[in-house]
Amino acid sequence: MTVLIMTDIEGISGVDLWEQVHKEDWSGFEFARERLMADTNAAVEGAVRAGADKIYVVDGHGAGTNFKPELLDKRAIQLSVADFLDIIAREKIDAYLEIGVHAKPGTINAFLEHTQSSKHWFAYRVNGKDYGEIVQSALYAGAYDVPFVMVSGDDATCREAKECIGENVAVAEVKRGLSWKRAESLPLDEAEKRIRDAAEDGIRRRNEIKPFKVSLPLTIEVTFLRADICEEYLEKFPNLERVDSRTLRRVSNEIKTYKDVQLY
Repeated sequence: MTVLIMTDIEGISGVDLWEQVHKEDWSGFEFARERLMADTNAAVEGAVRAGADKIYVVDGHGAGTNFKPELLDKRAIQLSVADFLDIIAREKIDAYLEIGVHAKPGTINAFLEHTQSSKHWFAYRVNGKDYGEIVQSALYAGAYDVPFVMVSGDDATCREAKECIGENVAVAEVKRGLSWKRAESLPLDEAEKRIRDAAEDGIRRRNEIKPFKVSLPLTIEVTFLRADICEEYLEKFPNLERVDSRTLRRVSNEIKTYKDVQLY
């Protein structure tokens, strides 16, 4: 059995101040990287317990330079972000998991909520409905009938996963959001246990979790924070349609790679 684990950093256990993510010269960022590895390894352990014999992991935050490879569980195979873009099309994946993710924009008291860029993006919509990064991945996996079985992050992230993907998805709540900049973390050992248990549970129940799908074609829209940001994106990607002063749109007729659920 092969599983794929995507990671981000905002929803990692022990990461409860925005500076831990945004200031790489601050010692808190190094702590966040260490916790990223601990949470990832907990998910790997859960996957092994569930019977996985091939476990891919992806460093999905920013440019993908956050892992400390020497701390990664040796039973895991790290993929680059480039390899992730079409891995589900190339290889049979039995279950998809996300570790350390965050809620969509506009979610009250969700720690570091955003989609792609908190500096540029205000909203991301598919077929007229607001979504976040969880659904982007779920759409990609679902196009190949791969179930999205587990997520870890703050309380808002866990609620969003269940609301969007379904009540059967396993969740590991590792902290509670207090505001955009602050969260209240669980004890680290408890957080790791929750991740291990949820990963094992979700993978074992993968046949009960329906792959996430929406009707094709996908109408993908992004509303930016300001009109000038929208105009800069349109200069880079002139094939996009401008809907209003701050919104760009594209239509995706199929989902073959992760890029097909993105705006550009």
